[in-house]
Amino acid sequence: MTSTLTRTAPSDHAGRLSGRLVLVSLSAPLTPAALFALSLLVTGGETNLQILITLGSLLLTGLIVGGVGLSRLATTHYRITGDRFEVSAGLLFRSRHSIPLVRVRGIDVTAHPVHRLFGLTTLRLDTGGQGGAARRAVRLDGITRDQAAELRRLILEGRESGHAADSDGVISELDRSWLRYAPLTVWGVGSVLAAAGTVYRTLHEMKIDPLDLGVVQDLVRRFGSVPLWFGVLVTVLAVVALGVASSTLTFIENWSGYELRRAEGGVLRVRRGLLATRSVSMEEHRLRGLELVEPLPLRWAGGARLNAVTTGLGDRDENRRGRVLTPAVPRTEALAVAAQILPPTDPAGRELLDGRELLGRRGLAAHPRVALRRRVGQALTASVLIAAIPAGLGLWLGPGLVTTGAITGLVLVPVLTALAHSAYRSLGHAVRGRYLVTSYGAFARRTVVLRRDGVIGWNITRSPFQRRTGLLNLGATTAAGDGIYRVRDVSVNEGLTLAETALPGLLAPFIERHP
Repeated sequence: MTSTLTRTAPSDHAGRLSGRLVLVSLSAPLTPAALFALSLLVTGGETNLQILITLGSLLLTGLIVGGVGLSRLATTHYRITGDRFEVSAGLLFRSRHSIPLVRVRGIDVTAHPVHRLFGLTTLRLDTGGQGGAARRAVRLDGITRDQAAELRRLILEGRESGHAADSDGVISELDRSWLRYAPLTVWGVGSVLAAAGTVYRTLHEMKIDPLDLGVVQDLVRRFGSVPLWFGVLVTVLAVVALGVASSTLTFIENWSGYELRRAEGGVLRVRRGLLATRSVSMEEHRLRGLELVEPLPLRWAGGARLNAVTTGLGDRDENRRGRVLTPAVPRTEALAVAAQILPPTDPAGRELLDGRELLGRRGLAAHPRVALRRRVGQALTASVLIAAIPAGLGLWLGPGLVTTGAITGLVLVPVLTALAHSAYRSLGHAVRGRYLVTSYGAFARRTVVLRRDGVIGWNITRSPFQRRTGLLNLGATTAAGDGIYRVRDVSVNEGLTLAETALPGLLAPFIERHP
């Protein structure tokens, strides 16, 4: 079966899912066979009833998934007619969506490795509707790349946005030297530990004890033949090395072929991916600001990432995956990209400020010193609580743990105190032209530039410590990005003045003025 995309009128297009989806659907039951072969390899050719039951359930699941794919192929039709995009699908329970093109807020084109093998892709349209993810998005899974490109072009042309960009061209593209930032993340180590836990759980469910495997027993014997400190050190180094390798491979997979382009019609398009490719389109007139993220290891190396604060990317999880404008890049490159995306704004009639100046942290107001004391107090409290765990166990199990607790406390106090000072230095805020700027964070410093006309309300929170010391957290609520961006640990007078300056009159009914 082949796909068709026929012209039914000067602006009308129609089509159905690609017949190549049949091959993808029929390939689903092959996974249990591969797992069966892998289990035989791990166990040395031995098997048991539990393994057969597990693989049989996986085979049944694969058949069901393949059948669902085939039914979707046979029943899904779509078309663009006039100013609407229509999709109908379903065998027993048939559904139909009719969406005005002007309601399409985001276009996401993704192709995982199996789709790429057959020349297919998935097109996802976010409509910004109310309710769950199914109500906010329409998904076409299994269309060809040419169909996806043609649909995206027609949808962008069909919207009467009136926000055409002044230029069309590449803003940023992949530089191989950025690979040096790939290992500077803690998520690589976390992925190694998560993978080890997943493997252990899977083998346990199949009634296979990992400790009985020959490779594991050999490692245990080698570990027992060396001093404990040396074995722990080697284990930590091995996990870190695997984490670095995992982070590097993840960077290569996620960001190969990266390109940030300003397309016609005022659309920012991010394209990236090696095995699983993804293309995300964002309308510039829906952009509410930018976020510069500098995790601690990346900040030490002079790197950063740039995110968009925008609407039209789906729910919170979809937003976090689709809002990324750059990978880990030199901070100067991230600021250069920001300067091209954010239009200049004039704060005082003297100079124009673009994204580079707004995210550069120059001119941000400092926060009260009591905010530093609060962070130092939290660091000392955390050090004592962590050190108290082995020390308390040592009162029953032996003096060795008491010594371990004392050493842990002595190490944590300077480390966490340094992080507290770093978190305080990250604090800052300002109103600069059309934008509200806020900065915060200890492990990952975040500098957010938010359009003042995109703020729809204020969220003020105060903990007991903040009430006693005259501090508050001022949260700018917006429909874009994370939904709320906070100015943390600012004095009451300065926070309320900031809110009144950014959005005059919004808090006036709730403020009692004193001479």
